[in-house]
Amino acid sequence: MSGPPRISIFADERALARALTDRVAAALAATPTLVLGLPTGRTPVLFYEDLSSRVERGAVNLSRAATFNLDEFVGITAEHPGSFRHFMNGHLFSRVNLAPQRTHFLDGAATDTTEECARYEREIAAAGGIDLQILGLGTNGHIGFNEPAPALEARTHRVRLEAETRAANAQLFAGDPEQVPAEALSMGIATILQARQIVLVATGTPKAAIVERLLRGPITTDLPGSILQVHGDVDVMLDEAAAAGFRIS
Repeated sequence: MSGPPRISIFADERALARALTDRVAAALAATPTLVLGLPTGRTPVLFYEDLSSRVERGAVNLSRAATFNLDEFVGITAEHPGSFRHFMNGHLFSRVNLAPQRTHFLDGAATDTTEECARYEREIAAAGGIDLQILGLGTNGHIGFNEPAPALEARTHRVRLEAETRAANAQLFAGDPEQVPAEALSMGIATILQARQIVLVATGTPKAAIVERLLRGPITTDLPGSILQVHGDVDVMLDEAAAAGFRIS
């Protein structure tokens, strides 16, 4: 498939989560060895809840799939309660039939982060690339932890986080943005764009303005998510609140 992003609008976050699970379930039925790219944060929580429930009921089988998470904070271990690995274990991996060796993460505690980023790129390539990449969208337009900047990094890299992004992740660190690590490791824009299919999910009123810019505005490094317009096989899934600005005239 090719063309501009396909836009779907759902009544609420739960209806969107069910539709996204339907999409992933259908992809798994067609390709049991599916390679999934996964996000963290508040947006996918209901999706992970629905997917886990279906796996527990035997309606979805993840046993032959593989996953790659988009990003991780620098300077914390996998066991840290604020790490994205800890988040994923709690919300998804502890509840589904996916072997630990088939879940792939960046190691934020690596002593050589340049080599760690290169290792991750090699693992993605060895898996045959990502079949279906699910993305959230930051209120400043970031995807993964690719922040607005004069230029965007192509491959997995180390990045300094904006204050807005640290604030958005404060719930993982006792609500204190100052405790959120100042840096992270993230898949790069080219790595994301090499996924065969992409689904971008945005929910809630705070995302409405950036969604409108992403879908109607120019492609710009000031809004990293806008680069998805060049991919050719992107679905944008929105709830009514996030779609409010886009739906005006």
